[in-house]
Amino acid sequence: MLAVHSLTKRFGELTAVDGVSFHIRAGETYGLLGPNGAGKTTIISMVAGLIPANDGTVHVAGRPMTPAGTEAKRTIGLVPQELAIYPDLTARENLLFFGRLQGITGKELTRRADEVLELIGLADRAGDLTKKYSGGMKRRLNIGIGLLHRPGLLILDEPTVGVDPQSRNAILESVERLSVEGMAVLYTTHYMEEAERLCDRIAIIDEGRIQAEGTRDELITLTGGVDRINLRGGGSMARAAEALRALPAVRRVDSDGTGLLLTVSDGPTALAGIVTGAGHAGMSVTSVEVVRPDLESVFLHLTGKALRD
Repeated sequence: MLAVHSLTKRFGELTAVDGVSFHIRAGETYGLLGPNGAGKTTIISMVAGLIPANDGTVHVAGRPMTPAGTEAKRTIGLVPQELAIYPDLTARENLLFFGRLQGITGKELTRRADEVLELIGLADRAGDLTKKYSGGMKRRLNIGIGLLHRPGLLILDEPTVGVDPQSRNAILESVERLSVEGMAVLYTTHYMEEAERLCDRIAIIDEGRIQAEGTRDELITLTGGVDRINLRGGGSMARAAEALRALPAVRRVDSDGTGLLLTVSDGPTALAGIVTGAGHAGMSVTSVEVVRPDLESVFLHLTGKALRD
């Protein structure tokens, strides 16, 4: 549905996007994860044909995307960071207006507006002026406008920024349903938990470059693919540490006086054997905690800085 090859954008001396390539299949949610200023919005602006690239190509459903072209743009639903709604119109009036711009008319337009209002959870507030909406409701309507013409590719540029937890969850649930229905989704965020929840594949981007790409599990292997297990308790911890070091999955065992800290491969699978081995060696285990690496760990490993720096 989307193929991006060697995309580059320069603003004077600044190279905002530097040779970015990726693709998205139908039914796949692809995430661009990175801090503010990493180049995510500039990439989206080129993918949507809003600004020209200095180098590289974008194809949507096999059609080349350029700022002057229209064929490829018909396949896209773009939901920008800034709200693109009319505050003095109701939600329904906004949808009908933007639907007409897409060439949808008559009963089909009415039906599509009703479907979108249900999907974004605003059917009961469809007749209210949008200037009376909360920030989260406005965000949901913004997404609904992008969905109205049933695009093959939906582009969401940080759609949950500044919204309340309830609206944020409603937005994420809507995105999950769209990928199940076969829509390709390009999703940018600097929230690690959103990328982990929504995205089939993730590109970690920083300073205009893709630092790594893959599924969540593939990216986590870049940190060494190890988990940490904290065993708390008493008894013979020195003997337990010695016994646990002999287990194939255990890479390292440290003691802090109140328990053991293990570095292991595939912690959930190894956990039962570790607890059993500690008990047989004379340690009385009172609590167990498995700490798995996350995308924040991957980003720190690749760039040397935290995701929100």
